[in-house]
Amino acid sequence: MATSRGVIIVRKCDKLKSPTVQRCACTILHRQYSQTARKTPNFGLLFDIDGVIVRGRRILPTAREAFNHLVDESGNFRVPTVFVTNAGNALRSGKAEQLSEWLGVNVHEDQVVMAHSPLKMFDQYFNKQLLISGQGPTQEIAHNLGFVNTTTVDELRQAYPQLDCVDHQRRKTKAVSPLTSIPKLEAVMLFGEPVRWETSLQLIIDVLMTGGDLSSSPVAPYPHLPILACNMDLQWMAEAHMPRFGHGAFLLCLEALYKKVTGNDLIYTALVGKPSEITYYHAETMVQHHARSIGISQPITKLYAIGDNIHTDIFGMNLYQEYVRRHRGSKKRVTMQGARGLDLSTQDFKGLTADQCYSVLVKTGVYNGEELLDHSPRDFLPVEAKLQEPSLSVKCVLEAINTIFKLENFL
Repeated sequence: MATSRGVIIVRKCDKLKSPTVQRCACTILHRQYSQTARKTPNFGLLFDIDGVIVRGRRILPTAREAFNHLVDESGNFRVPTVFVTNAGNALRSGKAEQLSEWLGVNVHEDQVVMAHSPLKMFDQYFNKQLLISGQGPTQEIAHNLGFVNTTTVDELRQAYPQLDCVDHQRRKTKAVSPLTSIPKLEAVMLFGEPVRWETSLQLIIDVLMTGGDLSSSPVAPYPHLPILACNMDLQWMAEAHMPRFGHGAFLLCLEALYKKVTGNDLIYTALVGKPSEITYYHAETMVQHHARSIGISQPITKLYAIGDNIHTDIFGMNLYQEYVRRHRGSKKRVTMQGARGLDLSTQDFKGLTADQCYSVLVKTGVYNGEELLDHSPRDFLPVEAKLQEPSLSVKCVLEAINTIFKLENFL
């Protein structure tokens, strides 16, 4: 993209593959760049974090400059902005504080969508006895979402120490009675990759095999207990020079083991986080709320999702665009991949106005230009090739914002 005599010129190398974005670009092509820029945006921004803003705990070079464009002289956001991460090992408030420190702008927790955030819609499980797996303050996260009865994998291991025997240094060879009383479990919630995979894999399979009562014999009831899982990233980009396994890799192991042991497929009741439509639905509600909080009353009709992973960020936003195109305004019952049994027909899209969703790929994270294998989660296969093609492809987050501002004639 370049300018000549005050006119924006879109070149083929800009990879404006989405027909809608092409039409948008062609419209702008005929505008004089000296025309008064729009002062009130009708678009919102969804930012991935790892690989876009930071690599591990190291902020990427252009991130601070990029976000300076999104705030006014007083440091207040002037464009509706939400951060959508597949991380599930922290509270939203903690992630907001971290982002504020990294970017030098004031980020509120209401601008943060964690992988687990959409689970607050599954209120039918709020009073169920849940086994929860992951790292960080998992019980506090669960309680903040509305789930009140929880048991951790570590509590389960302490109650039944003989069931955890891969690590011979922790293995109990003498029979012991359960050290604590564990209520019968009614569902399993997976927030993110655990520290000891072998312990979590073994005990989660045990819970599914016994129907939630580890004091009973394994009879493998099927359908098994409900499973609510977050964060499907097979890989993610940290400080290392190559991608690392994410929670998606752990889920892949769990699925394979359950299938091998029982002969049945593991079925998720909820599979949230990117690329699920329900995560982008939830993110759009957050964008609309942020727009109102910063004084924007006009409808937000466009969304741009900036990410580094074509299998989650790009695929997810394109999948949501397809969902919006087919179902917005429909009075029929609406279902979403990864959200079995959740009926949004009575509330779907109330107050939501975006009808154009664009995916923006930045090349500072997982993407390396040689994507040969399909790493998308099992429940979202098969994937149409076009759904992994970004609307825009840029070098970094600063270039992403500059390009979007030019397309939107917003300065």
